[in-house]
Parts: sequence; C-alpha cells; structure tokens
Amino acid sequence: MSRLGALPAKVDLLVVGGGITGAGIFREAARAGVSVLLVEARDYASGTSSWSSKLVHGGLRYLKTGEWRLTAESVHERERLLREAPDLVRPLDFVMPLYRGIKPGKTTMRLGLWLYDRFSRGGARSRFLPATDASAVQPGLRAERLLGAVRYQDAYTDDCRLVWRLIDQGQRDGGRALNYVAAEQLLQARDRVCGAALRDAETGESREIEAGLVINAAGVWADTLPGQPAGAPRLRPLRGSHLLFPQARLPLPQAVGWLHPRDRRPVFAYPWQGATLLGTTDLDHREDLWSPRMQRAEADYLLEALDWLLPSAGLVLTDALSSYAGVRPVVDDGADKPSAASRESAQWASPGFIGVTGGKLTTFRVTARQALRAAAQQLPALRLAADSAPLFDRPAQESPGETPDLAQIRARVGEQVFHLDDLLLRRSRAGLVLPEAAEALIEPTLAACQTQLGWDAERCAAEAGRYRDYWRRQHDPRGLA
Repeated sequence: MSRLGALPAKVDLLVVGGGITGAGIFREAARAGVSVLLVEARDYASGTSSWSSKLVHGGLRYLKTGEWRLTAESVHERERLLREAPDLVRPLDFVMPLYRGIKPGKTTMRLGLWLYDRFSRGGARSRFLPATDASAVQPGLRAERLLGAVRYQDAYTDDCRLVWRLIDQGQRDGGRALNYVAAEQLLQARDRVCGAALRDAETGESREIEAGLVINAAGVWADTLPGQPAGAPRLRPLRGSHLLFPQARLPLPQAVGWLHPRDRRPVFAYPWQGATLLGTTDLDHREDLWSPRMQRAEADYLLEALDWLLPSAGLVLTDALSSYAGVRPVVDDGADKPSAASRESAQWASPGFIGVTGGKLTTFRVTARQALRAAAQQLPALRLAADSAPLFDRPAQESPGETPDLAQIRARVGEQVFHLDDLLLRRSRAGLVLPEAAEALIEPTLAACQTQLGWDAERCAAEAGRYRDYWRRQHDPRGLA
C-alpha cells in the first residue's frame, strides 16, 4: 500500500513542517492523547534545521540587548538538554580573548558571565584567564594588546540528529511522520480549517486528509502555506553561512568566540565531527529560500575574522572542506541591523489552525509547548505531559563529536531515507566534514542502499549524480561567486 493510502481518513492533529519546531511539536503531541501526523515537503531538517551553527547556547549576546528573559530561558533549556540527551547535546568550553582598548572590556564580560552562570543555576562556570594563560589555553592568539580571556561553557549538537531523535520518539509513541510529503493546500469548511491536500513528492500521489487542527510549523516558509488563514507575521529571512576546515589545518582544543574587527559582530570557531566549524554571518536573504548559498563576500568576512584572531593559521578558502548556509525564520521587528533582530518566536491562530514561527534551536521545546497549549484550547483531548517530563525515553546512542564513518552511515539507511543526500548530508554529516564531499564513501554507501532499500544499478547511478551535483551547487567552497 502507498504511504498516503495507509493514512487514516482523519487525524486529530496535522503538523506541517519537519524542522526542529515541527519535530518538537510532534514529539510532545504524540504522547498527549491525540492522533498526530507530521508531513515535511522535503527531508526532515532539510531547511533551516540542518544548516544552523549547531550551538545549544544561552545567547550571551542577548544580555547586551536587554533580552534577559530570552537568555534565562535559553540557558534553562540548554541545561535541560544536557541532562536529558547527553549523547546528542554536549558541553562546549568557550574562550573569548579580550584586548586592551577594544570593547567589551574585562569588567563588562565578567558581569555578563556572572549573570550567565546565575541563570544556569549550576554554580560558577566562567572565569578570567590572564594573557599568559589565555595564550597557553588557545595557542596562536593575536598577542598585540592581549589582556586575557574569559572562559565559559555552552553546548553543541548535531541539529539533524536532534530533529530525527524527536521524530523517532514521536513515532514510538504512536505518531506518524512522512518526509517528502507536501501540504499543498489547507482545506476549509464553515470558516474553519479542517485538513489539507497532501502530495507525495516521490510518487506523485495526492489525497486529502481531515484534521481536527492543523499546526503550521514551516519555519521560514510559514507565511507561504496555501489556504491558511490571515495573520502570519511578516518574516525577515536572515542567512547565516559557515565554513568547515580540516582539524589539522585549524586545530582548536575548545571553542573560541570573538567579535569581528570590522563590525563587532560575534563570530566563533570550534571542533565539530572531526572538522573545525567557523561561523557565522547574519545577512538579509532575498534569494530562493530552498537553496541558500554562502556568498564569496561572506567567506572573505569569516576568513578576515579568523586571520585577525589567529594570524598564524594562514587559512585560505581553498583549505575549506565545505561551506553551508541556512536561512533563519526571524520575525521582522523593524531592527536596523540583522544581528539586532529578536530571536523570539511568534504565534497566530484561527478556528482549526495554529501558526508558529521564529524562535531558535535551543528553545524549540518551549516554542512547541506554547503552540500545543494554544492547540489544547481547540482540542480538549490534547493533554500535555508535565513540563518536567523528559523528552526522550530510550538510552543514548548518538555522538555529535564523532567523525562519520561507513558503519554509522549503514546503520542509518533505514531512517526514512529516500536519497543519497539524505544519508550523506543529514542522517550523517559525512559530506560536510570528510574530504572531497565524502567521495570515498559514496560507492560503499550505495551498496548498502542496494541491499537495504532495494535500489538497482540505475537508481544508484542517478543518486550519485544527484548528490554530487547538489554538493557542488550548495557546498563546494571552490565555487563561491
């Protein structure tokens, strides 16, 4: 039977969007006493949630803009994820060098980090390092006017694996999730949203499904869902771009954060999955939302920042393993500069419908529960678990710090994989962190797909071509214009 044909005629809740927010809503709803279906037009996390900075952080910079509640909330969620998913979310030590005559100064940073520590309720984790200690902890720092550094702690993850874990947990609790299935049109009857017309992108099959309530969690695409009621906020899509380097070319014992010498925006670099990640930019994105691409000016901007802080590194763009860019679903609050725009979420509602967008990776659970509390007003059978209930109920089996290998990839072939790029760019991140787009793993990966998914030789050849073409267009740093 087809995937759409196997669905019931009606579900209590239909979630549109398989990024971190939709996955969080799906996971919480699946244990809330209602039938729930999640649909994602492409692959899970293939939009914003696969191309984030991978940081689970409190947002130290939000203290500067007076967003204390957001900072406190983010720190609380960071600590919760560290406790509940220690395999997927891991502590990350940061060093932030300070320089004489350049803001922020020592007093400002120590005060900000004192507040940061208080929000975490975990005792003092930050401290000041004098210049000699800072240079010992992070070799190669610019020595001129080096005052010292502050050391503090945040966390990191693999954003795609976090999304998949939420979806997998929701399915274990009775929910249904389908990737490569688009909600092409919302259905309305008697001035109420009552379902959606769905289309399977892999087979072309279409059908309608009734729903007691539809939640639009499509992120940066939230204002484009056909047939939805009015009320969606105006979005300001912001592009964040990153470079990944071999660790041998940019060895870092921990994360380093600093302010760009040109415009004082935060930038960072840290070890991730056997590579070193450098990011990020924050620019208005006016191109195609589905195909964000790092621009050469962004790469130059990041390399300029790196050259200023670690002048002996001597990195150039051709040293990079890959590049990637994602578009953040930021609600337009009229801020002059992109980096000043708030990362708060937004929500709107009408009969049979809830919309949610904005927010950030770290606070996805808060955003999801806010949406479901609004949904419960229309679906009385929806009974949210206690806020203290853990997100996951199975043992840890992940590691966001490991370099991807063939055994890892083979183990993930069955995770609703439809294309080779699903495996090499999302179920694993091999195509980002291994040399030459993980070319050495393509043929053995396809052999696993032949065995486990039944792909024939023609399908394997097509998938290899699709993957290589996509990687060249989206991730090849040598092709940046």
